[in-house]
Amino acid sequence: MKYRRDIDGLRAVAVLPVVLFHFGISAIPGGFTGVDIFFVISGYLITGSLLDDLERGQFSIVSFYWRRARRILPALIFVTLLASIAALFILLPSDLHEFSLSVIAASTFWSNIYFWKTSNYFSIDAELRPLLHTWSLSVEEQYYIFAPILMFLIYRYFAKRWLTILLPIILGSFVLAIMATWLAPNAGFYLLPTRIWELMLGAVLMLKRPPPLSNRFLMELVGLAGFGLLAIGFFTISESDPFPGYNALYPCLGTALLIYVGQNTPSVTVTRILEVRPLVWIGLISYSLYLVHWPINAFAHYLSLQKLDPSVTVAMTVASFALAAFSWKYIEQPFRQKRTFTAPAPIFAFSAGAIALLCVGGTAGALGNGFPQRFPDYAQQRIPVGDWRNGICFNEGSSRIESWNIKDCTLTSGFPTTVLLWGDSFAAHYVSGLEANVNHLQANIVEYTYAGCPPILSYFSYARPDCKRFNQQALKVIRDAGMKTVVLSGRWTDYEARSFDGLQQTIDTLRGMGVRVFVIGQSPQFITDVRKIAFFAKRENLDDTSWPMAMDPDINERVRSFTKGATFIDPLKFLCNAGRCSYTDAGQFLYFDYGHFSSIGATLAISKYWPAFAADNALATTE
Repeated sequence: MKYRRDIDGLRAVAVLPVVLFHFGISAIPGGFTGVDIFFVISGYLITGSLLDDLERGQFSIVSFYWRRARRILPALIFVTLLASIAALFILLPSDLHEFSLSVIAASTFWSNIYFWKTSNYFSIDAELRPLLHTWSLSVEEQYYIFAPILMFLIYRYFAKRWLTILLPIILGSFVLAIMATWLAPNAGFYLLPTRIWELMLGAVLMLKRPPPLSNRFLMELVGLAGFGLLAIGFFTISESDPFPGYNALYPCLGTALLIYVGQNTPSVTVTRILEVRPLVWIGLISYSLYLVHWPINAFAHYLSLQKLDPSVTVAMTVASFALAAFSWKYIEQPFRQKRTFTAPAPIFAFSAGAIALLCVGGTAGALGNGFPQRFPDYAQQRIPVGDWRNGICFNEGSSRIESWNIKDCTLTSGFPTTVLLWGDSFAAHYVSGLEANVNHLQANIVEYTYAGCPPILSYFSYARPDCKRFNQQALKVIRDAGMKTVVLSGRWTDYEARSFDGLQQTIDTLRGMGVRVFVIGQSPQFITDVRKIAFFAKRENLDDTSWPMAMDPDINERVRSFTKGATFIDPLKFLCNAGRCSYTDAGQFLYFDYGHFSSIGATLAISKYWPAFAADNALATTE
């Protein structure tokens, strides 16, 4: 294949927004869409390489994986080893344990599956996972398990009918990606079936190269349209939008248009822009830059556990480029040149040995529980949580919905007013504070909660397939008990990507039943477990027991806009000040993890902002 400078420039356009987004530059809210640009480029280039082999009669699976190993593994192994060394000195035991598992997953190319099960890419603690970014490499390598064989079969036995075979796969994957944004967003983001269409879009562009337009002006417009679509992805999409789904069309189609205009001569303006020397250089180091920037970001956040100062961000950027340039020159390049150690046998031996070494190290860290002896002054203190009635009133996914019983789940009694507390774990975490506030509440509080299930009637999740039935059952509970008041609470930060329309519809349904509705907004969430925050704060001799919350402080204003007809209560107004929230009170932790209330915290929260219900069902509130 002929080398194309513009594609290296396009790689730069892909990687820079990714780096800036990860480093917290809010001006590029959709910087993460740069990964989708990489997928299309990868599909295009690798398909071209395979097509060359097929056309020359030199197709070989062994040769293909030899080239992939030379391209991918040296820098990945180098960065993983550096990250592992840093992790040994920096990460607390539980986090080193998780990191060790991610080392095994990353080195064997299933980290997308591992992180699908353990972390949302946009979750609060995502910035503390040094190998989270390897999910995209795993997607690509899983794709290249079957893509060469599929190409060979189409070329040899289907008379090169590329579109006949590939278009149905592309359309099926795209439809699945759209469905997943609503039904299983985490799986849709991480897993191969919803990403195949992006890689195959690049493949089809190589296999069925469309001819250039005869009109030069139209070609210029096509190039500008490509840049425009990338810009839409970078500047109008954010982590709260459904993704990948139809929103991934912007970066993917934009990339396809730019590749298309770049493969034709004479060059159009956008192609010449992509070929400028600085962009090409960044494109050349883009793989190493992608690999090194995220661990640097993760360890910096871990050491501070809060938003980083601009000076730190600048330092991280400089360090990322310096280490990427080193990796490209001294790690990547030697393995791409024809030398004795880059022959197939040494490369496969090196790859197998390095992967085995990383897996052994990862296994040792996991079995050793993160080597707690490294931090003898750190003890995982037990924090009183109280009784959530787990498995009875708080369903953790293993209890029959029909087993829920109002008698067992009426937590306070003796009042004329009965109130249903309905929601996920961020509703259940108020339970342990009810008894201490019973005189304030003046109501019989009934708990109806399910882990990971927001009180939204239309909500569906493959991870929690019983959610919809559980929520529909709430309406029957309300009718049968003649309840006239409901309190809805949830971890609203997790559900915004699907929109809060369903919350408003749920409120409307309840109002139609003659039910009075209260919605409790998002309570504080920190970047990690408050015990870790306290440990690092003590090490720094900090007296302040408040900490910056690790979420958008305006989240509750957005939730409020979907609560028409309900009374909305914003916990942040009572528990935080200027974006900082107390995590202890009189030496007692208010939370037992990153955001769920302890018994002390629940008691305090209810006393500060929960509504009080008088005998005539009138509201007395402190808001």
